[in-house]
Amino acid sequence: MPFAALGREAERIGVRLTQSQLADCERFAGLLIERNTTVNLTAITEPLDIARKHFLDSLTALAVRRWTGREWVVDVGSGAGFPGLALRIARPELRFTLVESVGKKARFLEEVVATLGLTNVELRNERAESLARERRESYDVGTARAVGALAAVAEYLLPFLHVGGDAIVWKGRVDAELPAARRALAALGGELVSITATAALGLETVLPGRALVVMRKVRPTPRRYPRGPAEAKRKPW
Repeated sequence: MPFAALGREAERIGVRLTQSQLADCERFAGLLIERNTTVNLTAITEPLDIARKHFLDSLTALAVRRWTGREWVVDVGSGAGFPGLALRIARPELRFTLVESVGKKARFLEEVVATLGLTNVELRNERAESLARERRESYDVGTARAVGALAAVAEYLLPFLHVGGDAIVWKGRVDAELPAARRALAALGGELVSITATAALGLETVLPGRALVVMRKVRPTPRRYPRGPAEAKRKPW
């Protein structure tokens, strides 16, 4: 049973999932497999791979910073719901805003939220750059998985965070992206806190070659960020 395995593997990083939470993960995975035949949501379609490469990968965020249980989280580029909805199932006390600019994906997220009866979830079908102007310095944590280069993702996330808030970004190989990311953080009011490889979490065999980057906002982000897509593309970090 893939989702029984998810329960055991999550315990290795200190995340305990109830039978009800595992059942929600399984229902979510079933919906994902079903809808993926008509909407391109994921290239990962085997239940065990979904349990590990989507759910467990998302839950690693809970192991790389101290959580109080009161955080308001903005998840940028939510896609099929990872990490945002996976984290919401595991930590129902947290509040989430899921930002997804692609209408078909946003409608899938709405379906999952309705089917599972998830509270504390707000869905925004728009670009992060526009929502960041409305929700500037509002969030405790920002997350982004498979969204883009680290510097670009820092520019999406840091304007949303209040000073002291953390951005968590999932990456494969990260070294080549660090110089640009450091330039971006210097301009955006952030600093690099940690890079945690899945191997350091004891998950190298099930999630090889993955890392989570935590960046903290230490000063207010200048008003000119985030830039619009055209300017950001013209002048990358």
